[in-house]
Amino acid sequence: MGGFFGTITKKSCVNDLFYGTDYNSHLGTKRAGMVTFDTERGFSRSIHSLERNYFRSKFEDELDSFIGNAGLGVISDTDPQPIIVNSHLGRYAVVTVAKINNLRDIADELLAKRMHLSEMSANNINQTELVALTINMGEDFVDGITKVYERISGSCSMLILTENGIIAARDMLGRTPIVIGEREDGEGYAFSSETSSFPNLGYKRVRDLGPGEIVRITTEGIEVLKEPYHKEQICSFLWVYYGFPASDYEGINVEDVRERCGKQMGQEDDTEADLVCGIPDSGVGTALGYAEGHQIPYKRAVLKYTPTWPRSFTPGNQNRRNLVAKMKLIPNHAILKDQRVVFCDDSIVRGTQLRDNVATFFQYGAKEVHARISCPPLVYGCPFIGFTSSKSDLELLSRQIIRDFEGDDSAKLDKYAKTDSPEYQRMVDEMARRLGLSSLRFNKIETLIEAIGMPKCKVCTHCFDGSSWNYTDKK
Repeated sequence: MGGFFGTITKKSCVNDLFYGTDYNSHLGTKRAGMVTFDTERGFSRSIHSLERNYFRSKFEDELDSFIGNAGLGVISDTDPQPIIVNSHLGRYAVVTVAKINNLRDIADELLAKRMHLSEMSANNINQTELVALTINMGEDFVDGITKVYERISGSCSMLILTENGIIAARDMLGRTPIVIGEREDGEGYAFSSETSSFPNLGYKRVRDLGPGEIVRITTEGIEVLKEPYHKEQICSFLWVYYGFPASDYEGINVEDVRERCGKQMGQEDDTEADLVCGIPDSGVGTALGYAEGHQIPYKRAVLKYTPTWPRSFTPGNQNRRNLVAKMKLIPNHAILKDQRVVFCDDSIVRGTQLRDNVATFFQYGAKEVHARISCPPLVYGCPFIGFTSSKSDLELLSRQIIRDFEGDDSAKLDKYAKTDSPEYQRMVDEMARRLGLSSLRFNKIETLIEAIGMPKCKVCTHCFDGSSWNYTDKK
C-alpha cells in the first residue's frame, strides 16, 4: 500500500518529519524517501531501498543534511519517490500512495504530446512522476490534481511540497486516508496516513480529508482548496489488516473494529475449544474480542519475533515469502500441547503461511486447530490498493478452488462470495481441508460493516463481494 507524512512548522521540521514518516513504516517495505524545503537552500531529497533495512537505519545518519521548516516523507510499496519538479506551477516535490491501472495508457498519451519520462526504475514507469506530469498540465495545482483524478483508473492520494506550503489531495473516492494534525503548541501542522504518528510528536488530530478534497497547510493555518466529493469508498482492509491498532480512520479506531469483529464471531461460534490466540500482529485484536465473546482464555500460543522479521507478503519471490512467514513466528509448545486451539488471523490470500502455521501447531502437540478469519474470503483481486504481491487473481486460494470446482476460476463468483450459500460453504470446507484445519470460519461481511460503523455504500468491500462505485462516479 504505502503511507506518507508531511509537516510544516515555524522551526526546523526535520525531527518531526523523520519520526512521523517512521510511524508509517508498517504500510510498506520497498522504498522510502524524504524531502525538505528551505528558502535559501531549496529542496533536499534522499531515497533508499527498504527491502533489507528499516526506515530509521537508512535515514538516521543523514538527518543533518536536511534543512527547512517543511517536508515530506513517504514509505512506498511502488516506485522511488519523492519526485522533485520545476514547472510553470513553480518548484515542488510530490509523493503518492497510489495504484494506477492505466499507467501505460497515460504514459503513451504524454509521450505523444512530446513530454518525457525520466524517473524509470528497472524499465518501469514511475507512477509518481506520471502524476506530477499530469499535474503540470493544469492551470494551477487544483486544476492539475483534478486532471489526475479524471485520468487515472485505480486510486491516488498525494502530498505536494511547494514553496508556499504543503498541499494534500485525497483519492477521489477516499480509498486511502489522509488526516490533518496540528501541533499542540500551535507551531505547525501535518498530514499523515496514520493518526498514530501524531501523539508522541505532540500533534493532535484535527480531521480527515474527505474524498477528493484538496487542502493546503502553512504555518498559519489550514485552507480548503477544493471541497470533497459526496461519494466515498474507503478501503475496509485498513481496519482488517493495514492499520496500526492505535490509528483511527474517519474517527473509527482500528483495534476497536477488530475486537468488535472478534467478539461477534466468538458469540456466534459453537466450537468447543480450550484457548484462542491471535496471529501477530493484526490477528491479535480479533482474538481478544473472540475470547470475550466465546468465553475462553486468550493465550499467546504463537509469538512474532519482532526485532528482525518484516511482514511476509512483501518479498516478490514466493520462496522468500514462505521463508519469512515461517521464520518470523515462533510457536509456544507449552501452551499448544494437548489443547484445542482457535487462532485468529486477518485474511487468507494464498494460504501458504496459514498452512505452515497449522502444521506447526499440530507438530507442537495441539489436539485440534480451528481458524477464524477477521474478514470474508478474498474472492476478487483489488484494483484499487496493492495489499498483496499477487500478480493475478488466480494466486488467491479461493480462486484456485473455484477453478478446480468449476473448470473456470471466474465462474459463479457472486455465488461463491455470498455468505453461507452452498457454493460459499463448499469453498470454505475445501479451504479447511487443504490447509489441514479442524474447522475454518470467516467473518461475515455484515459483521465487518457493523463493526466499522459506516454505511456499506461508503466502505469498499470489492475484494469480498465485487462491489464498488465506478471511479467516474465521483460526484
